[in-house]
Amino acid sequence: MKKRILFLMLLFTLYIFVNFYCYASNILNNIEDKVFRLHIIANSNSKEDQDLKYKVRDNIISYMNEICKDASSKEDVIKLSQKHINDFKQIVDYTIIENSFNYSSNVEIGNYEFPTKKYKDISLPSGYYDALEIKIGSHSGQNWWCVLYPSLCFIDASSGILPESSKEELKNILTSEEYALITENTPTYNFKFKLVELFSNSFILGKNKV
Repeated sequence: MKKRILFLMLLFTLYIFVNFYCYASNILNNIEDKVFRLHIIANSNSKEDQDLKYKVRDNIISYMNEICKDASSKEDVIKLSQKHINDFKQIVDYTIIENSFNYSSNVEIGNYEFPTKKYKDISLPSGYYDALEIKIGSHSGQNWWCVLYPSLCFIDASSGILPESSKEELKNILTSEEYALITENTPTYNFKFKLVELFSNSFILGKNKV
């Protein structure tokens, strides 16, 4: 009798685990597949190097908004980014020289690991996202990242409030469950977000870096 009870408990635990795994895996993979991010790594953590990072950010986002104004999908934005990759490099190098630095730079498009990013009204789970990555100098300083598609980058990152137009873009590409997961601050969705985080940070959903 005891063995039967233990067996049933084991089956129930396995059932719960599989359901949690499927939920976390589907949510994380879908969010990863639907967004394109920007990742900028400063030369160092000095005030001058951090200020330079933000100037590079502003110039890159301004140019992205110009060339991608008619883009209607993540694929469109990535194709345009690939087409203009040399322009991004020139913008970064010009910004570096303009601010009296002589750092080298590296600009690439790939799939990179990101930690959880929390703004005031949106949180993105940690995972592996397609991104435009910019490394400045020795790239040993603090990172800056945002979402290029849909357009969620904040020039004034201190406010962290998502504009209504950006929320609408986000709603258009995510399911209602995915959107609620990253925007709703309720016990239910906080638990679900932690669940996704638990699996994304474990070997179960882990991926090798590209």
